[in-house]
Amino acid sequence: MAYSTLKLELEPALAVITLNRPEKRNAISAAMIEELMAALDEACASPARAIILTGAGKAFCSGMDLEALRALAAGQSREQNLEDSRRMMRLFLEVYACEKPLIAAVNGAALAGGCGLATLCDFTLAVPEAGFGYTEVRIGFIPALVSVFLVRQIGEKRARDLLLTGRIVKAEEALRLGLINEVVPADKLMERARELAATLAASSPSSLTRTKRLLREIAGEELERQLEAAIRENAAIRDTADFREGLSAFLEKRPPSWAGQ
Repeated sequence: MAYSTLKLELEPALAVITLNRPEKRNAISAAMIEELMAALDEACASPARAIILTGAGKAFCSGMDLEALRALAAGQSREQNLEDSRRMMRLFLEVYACEKPLIAAVNGAALAGGCGLATLCDFTLAVPEAGFGYTEVRIGFIPALVSVFLVRQIGEKRARDLLLTGRIVKAEEALRLGLINEVVPADKLMERARELAATLAASSPSSLTRTKRLLREIAGEELERQLEAAIRENAAIRDTADFREGLSAFLEKRPPSWAGQ
C-alpha cells in the first residue's frame, strides 16, 4: 500500500514505521490513523520479528492535526463525534494489542494523542529532550481514551497528576514515572531501538505473540467496558461550552475564558 502520512520500511527481521508529516510535527489526521493501522497490519503480516515506531523531523507526534481541530470547532453531530472517538480507540487498541513487539523510538515531543501512541507501545525509548504530556485539559478537552491505559501503566495517583494538570514532563521524569523504559542520546536512539529489536528477535516468535495475547486477554472485558465509557465521555464533552471556547482560544492563540460548563 502507498502511504502519504508515514513511511513503512520492511527489513528481513524488522519493520520500521516513521510518522512522516514533519512540517506538521507529525500531527494525527484521519488519514494518519487509517494508514498507521494499515501499516501495523502490514508489518504484522511480514516476516519482521519486531516493529519500531518513530517520527520524522524534530517531533514524535504533537497530537491532533489543526485541521481536525478546526472541524471539531465548526461543530459535528453526536454520531460523528462518537465515530471519531471510536476511530482513535481502534488505533490505540491496535498499538496496545499489536501481535509483534512494538518499540517507540521517541525523537521529540509526544503530546496528547501522540503521547498515547508513544506510551502504549511495549517499549518506549526517548531522547533526553523529548517532552511527554496529556495536554487535553488545557483546551477544554478530556484525555478519556488514554486514561484507561495510563492508570494501568503508572497507577492512579500518578495518572491523576498528568491528566489533571496537563503538564509536560521531560524524558528523565517520564522514566521515573514509568511512562518510558529508557532515555537514550539522540544520536544513539535508532541504534538502541534496533539493538532491542534484535534481542526480541532472538526469542521464540510464537512465545512473544502468545505472551502479548495473554496480556490482552487478562485485561479482557474490563478494558473493553472502560473504553466504552471513555468513548462516551470523549464524545460528550464536545457538546460543552468549555470545549468550544478552549478550541477557539487554542486556534486563535489567546487565553481561554472558561464558562465552567
